[in-house]
Parts: sequence; C-alpha cells; structure tokens
Amino acid sequence: MSSHRSDAARLIARRDSAFRDVINRAGLPPARRSARVDERFGHLVRSIVFQLLATSAANTIHARVVETCGGSVDVISILDTGPVTLKSAGLSRTKAEAMIDLAQHVHDGRVRLARHGYMSDEEVLAEVTAVRGIGPWTAHMYLMHTLARTDVWPVGDYGVRNGWSIVHGLDETISERDLAPLGERFVGVRSEVAWYCWEAVHLARAK
Repeated sequence: MSSHRSDAARLIARRDSAFRDVINRAGLPPARRSARVDERFGHLVRSIVFQLLATSAANTIHARVVETCGGSVDVISILDTGPVTLKSAGLSRTKAEAMIDLAQHVHDGRVRLARHGYMSDEEVLAEVTAVRGIGPWTAHMYLMHTLARTDVWPVGDYGVRNGWSIVHGLDETISERDLAPLGERFVGVRSEVAWYCWEAVHLARAK
C-alpha cells in the first residue's frame, strides 16, 4: 500500500511539477481501504447529508440523522423513520427523499452494495446515480472514500477545483468543464491528485 502511495506521489510530481510543493508539504496521500459491505449504506447516507454543506453543519445534521434513526443508520431504520422525521433532523426535502429512495433501491436489489467491490467505477456510478437525489459528486465520494478507488476524478467538487487553481496560480477557480480533460495525464492516480488539491486548500488557509 505504501508503495502505491509513494509511486503515485512521484508520478504526479513528474506529470505536473506544479504539484511538487504541496506534495513536499503534505507528504504521501492517505492509505485507502474499502469499507465493509455493512458500512457502505451508512457511508452513502453520510455523503447525501454532506452535499453542498459546510463540514461543520453537515456533521451536526448527520449526528441528528443517526439519533433520529435510533443510533443506527441502515436500510430498515431509514425506511422506518420516513422522510418527514428525517427532515426534522435538518435535512432538506430532497435529501430526505434521496435517503428513502436509496434505502428502497438497496432493499429491492437495484443497488447491490455487496457487489460494488467487484464492479467497475462506471458500473457503480450508473447504479448509484439511478437513485433520486444522488448525483456524480456523491457517487464519486463513495467510490473514493468507501470503495477506495484510486482513479476517481471528482471535478464537481469545489475543493478540488479550488485546490487545482491554487496549485497552478490561477486568478479564478477553474470550471468543471476545463478541469475534466486535465485529469487525463494522471489516469490511474486521479483520486490522489484530488487529495492533493484538497490539501492545497488546507495549506493555503493555514498561512
């Protein structure tokens, strides 16, 4: 695992020297480990909460969702809780309904969490984004953080675009459309490039 991380850092620095400073300051990207099957539903629910929210607010609401579900977020607890009660935890109607639709998809086998470890990124994306209210950002976070995929390029994430712009000294934050093709030079390690973009934002804020 450490070999992949060091190889990824070297490849990124070689393909784009602008990243060398943040690589030197941030160190190796984190080790990735796929979550257990019984954790995957909860991870998706958490990603739904975090859509378009600041981290502190999202953490607060997620804690309320867990409490509302009786301390355990799973398919049955979400379905039993229902959208009205989920909204009372601070969720928007869209997010509450997305959680219910996700639970229904998992319950009837349209989203096959146990098989995701054996499916391609594209297959997982297609299956997960078929859930109402789950878009590419949530699916990308699931691939990266839950399934430990190393070649995800989440150009819809503002932090990634902001970090890329900081690394490259751009006057304005790069757009999704412009950033998408720039990941081609990093195929195989694009998740690690995204992580370095996030680190660039953290380092800039710490100055």
